Amino acid sequence: MGMTAVEKVLALKSGQARVRPGDVVYPDPDFIMIHDGVVMGAKRELDALGIDRLAAPGKVLMVTDHDVIYGSARAAERGAFNRKAAAQWGVTHFYDVGRGGHGHIFPMETGMLLPGMFYFDNDRHATNAGAIGAFGFRMGGEISRVLATGTNWVMTPKSVRLRIEGRLRPGVHARDLGFHIASRLHTGALGFDLDYRVLEYAGELEPFDLAARVALCSSPTEMRAYGVFVPPSQAILERAQACAQRPFTPIFGDADAQYEAEARLDVSRLEPQIALPGGVQNAVNLSEVAGTPVDHAFLGSCGSSMYEDLAEAARILRGRRIAARARFFIAPGSERSTRRLTADGLMQVFLDAGAVLLPAGCGPCNDAVVGPVHSGEVSISTAANNNAGRFGARDARLYLGSPATVAASAIAGKITDPRTMLDEA
Repeated sequence: MGMTAVEKVLALKSGQARVRPGDVVYPDPDFIMIHDGVVMGAKRELDALGIDRLAAPGKVLMVTDHDVIYGSARAAERGAFNRKAAAQWGVTHFYDVGRGGHGHIFPMETGMLLPGMFYFDNDRHATNAGAIGAFGFRMGGEISRVLATGTNWVMTPKSVRLRIEGRLRPGVHARDLGFHIASRLHTGALGFDLDYRVLEYAGELEPFDLAARVALCSSPTEMRAYGVFVPPSQAILERAQACAQRPFTPIFGDADAQYEAEARLDVSRLEPQIALPGGVQNAVNLSEVAGTPVDHAFLGSCGSSMYEDLAEAARILRGRRIAARARFFIAPGSERSTRRLTADGLMQVFLDAGAVLLPAGCGPCNDAVVGPVHSGEVSISTAANNNAGRFGARDARLYLGSPATVAASAIAGKITDPRTMLDEA
């Protein structure tokens, strides 16, 4: 009996011939990621235990992406603490403000995260690693244990498989598909749940570029998936090879791998989706809420901040202006994307349209440390989720859409089907 892709990754990194769901292993990670908001807590915990050296400082990636613009004295204090911590720990891979971007985005673009890799992360959106055919495992507050010892026990998760059939129609984005999948999971239509499971995609995946695959990892994460895996296509492997910082070996599941459950989903008739306030699972066809006034829009987050997402929005924004009633924030996922947008003129498109450009990172998606909403306002965004209070005021109504939908809605000042503007563009 064969193994799934994630089982094979865990077996390889643990020095095991094979693993099965439920097996406990101690994988040797390719790297360990810790984000700015938890460094202080982790270091103080280790200091209290008398641990002042990390097990593998050369493997640690410390990333400033959640609180990039210091909007408070507390944020500035935390930033200063993190810089001292990096120096004391001997962390050479410290990506502070302006040096990397979103930790769940730029490692894939720069060849640090490659197909077949495994890493530990304090943040649950480590599931983005599946977009490139790798596996990131969330440790939460126990990331301090990984920093101190170099590893931690991992119980091999069960895997479920979703086979994609058909192709998305023009103007329908992978993020729309992600919302639709979340809705189907919520209603039980797919026949399985994702609690401490890996969702592996199969089927007609060739049309999905890396940005689309990232989008496909986003919504399942909000539905409690502990991992998402998209088998890398030839185009993904060529992209990874072009920027790889070291050799890598892609991993694919065996033909006779066992899955807890499997389902199929025909996407050929899917319409643009909107996730209603309260969660990504509240997805409906955009037509059901078209015309809803919009005060606030945001393009970015670990689900939709790659260059391709921003370029899609720029197609709609070119030659147009943001509605007078709305404000539109854009946070690229990486410094590399910011430079590319500047070089090819898309940054000027955003500025001419009246959008507010933020530095690479989480942007408002980090509990609205920048760009919050006021009481009673309506927002549409590509944020990771739209739970009450995500952007500030708990009584604000937060909708989610694709990059194209968010751009079209910011222009119109109301929730708008992007296909009307894409046709004109």
